[in-house]
Amino acid sequence: MNQDFNQNIYNYKGVPYKRMKQNSIAFKGFISLLTISLFIAVPIAAAVTGVQGEQFFINVLQLLTGPSKLVTDYFALGCLASTLFNAAICGLACNLILIISRAQATSVTFAGYMLVIAHCFYGLNFINMWPPFIGVLIYCIITKKSFKKNLHIAMFSTALAPFFTDFLFYYPPGRSLTFFGISVLGIAMSIGFGVMLGFLVPAILPGTAKMHRGFSMYRAGLSIGLLGIFVYCFLYKTFGIEPHSSIAEPEILPNAFGQTQYIFMNVFFAVIFLSAIVLGYILNGKSFKNYKKLISCSGHGLDFADKFGMPLCLINFGFYGFCVLTYLNVVFLLPVIFPFLPDGVGFSGPTAGVVFAALTFSADGQHPRNVAPIALGYSILFLSVTSVCLIAGVDIPWSLSTQAYINGLAFATGLCPIAGVYGFKCGVIAGLVSAIVCTSTASMHGGFVLYNGGFNAGLTALTLIPILEFYKIKIINTDSPEVFEITQSERFSNLRFVKKK
Repeated sequence: MNQDFNQNIYNYKGVPYKRMKQNSIAFKGFISLLTISLFIAVPIAAAVTGVQGEQFFINVLQLLTGPSKLVTDYFALGCLASTLFNAAICGLACNLILIISRAQATSVTFAGYMLVIAHCFYGLNFINMWPPFIGVLIYCIITKKSFKKNLHIAMFSTALAPFFTDFLFYYPPGRSLTFFGISVLGIAMSIGFGVMLGFLVPAILPGTAKMHRGFSMYRAGLSIGLLGIFVYCFLYKTFGIEPHSSIAEPEILPNAFGQTQYIFMNVFFAVIFLSAIVLGYILNGKSFKNYKKLISCSGHGLDFADKFGMPLCLINFGFYGFCVLTYLNVVFLLPVIFPFLPDGVGFSGPTAGVVFAALTFSADGQHPRNVAPIALGYSILFLSVTSVCLIAGVDIPWSLSTQAYINGLAFATGLCPIAGVYGFKCGVIAGLVSAIVCTSTASMHGGFVLYNGGFNAGLTALTLIPILEFYKIKIINTDSPEVFEITQSERFSNLRFVKKK
């Protein structure tokens, strides 16, 4: 009787106790599986690439101390094994923090964890990840807020990690007082900036989410991007300081296609995605029940984990992941099949990272059906540019396998609610608009914001949604009431949509 009573208990969002428990098991099981898989992959990668012993640790040190701006290829700066090790230890740290803080298994926490793993392949490391966590912790202590309810803010804020690396090892030029190669001033700046993030990000997030009406899944991207612009302009542009450039650019495709890391990452992701599907299938009662309903949702204002349960979200993660992997392998082949196209990249560090980034909100709105129009928008722009260049007899400037466009599309998938709510055509337009500006936003913050794609998606939604609303474009599908309003009293972690009275 007590068990039946517990199963009928609901939280403040109306989620049954039974589902909350199921979500916790699935969430903790999957992130533990992913972290363990990364650790297992390290010695295998070291063996197949021949990088072992002292050289492995030298490569790890290079990752920890080298400039981390966009787009730093950790595979080139270090090696395949050292990059996987970096992702594994950062993932383990997040796992332990989740356990110690007793954070709930929510779609937002899942997204924060996935972004940490994603950024570990091209800018985030075990040194520069800590100031945001310290800052949020201090914020929670001073304001007497719950750290576990704000943990996702710390994880999202790690997108500004390149600033911390620059402060610790390179800023300002001509620094004299150092401690084991680390600037004493840089330590103070890092702690101060981390604390500043702890207080500013929770305040800005709800406002920026309201600006784009929740039509960009990467809600933190816009706010963190804006913060990054102000910090970059003040500390670098205002003082006339030139930041250190990335010292490890991604290799072009002919040098990377068919190499060990290309084959290795394809196998690695296939194993991860298949494992997610199997785990989700087992925890979902050994069935794919309700997955058809999930991919019929618009993705706007709907938490998949709350409505369908985390096991079904893992199934979605796996199937959607295979779609992303298939797309990448197709665009990798384009310059090989059509030699007149410019060389792109293969499975570089940033490419591997944005595979995880593209799946960030697979528990909160993303699925293959509402993401497809966004990808088509990128393809249409590419075909249009290629056609014009061929007719005019000029060089084609980029292809779909160019690193910036791979990264751009991975985060542009966060515009999927536009396709879900306003229909396929509007989704294609959203993808096309995002593709137009995706190579220009990084210069605004000097490449110091790893969440640049989320910033780009936020700007796109901020531009398109007012236009769609002004011209009263017909709503095709919605999972929420027809008119939306974000209640300002709710925190970002509890962001939901309610009917306007």
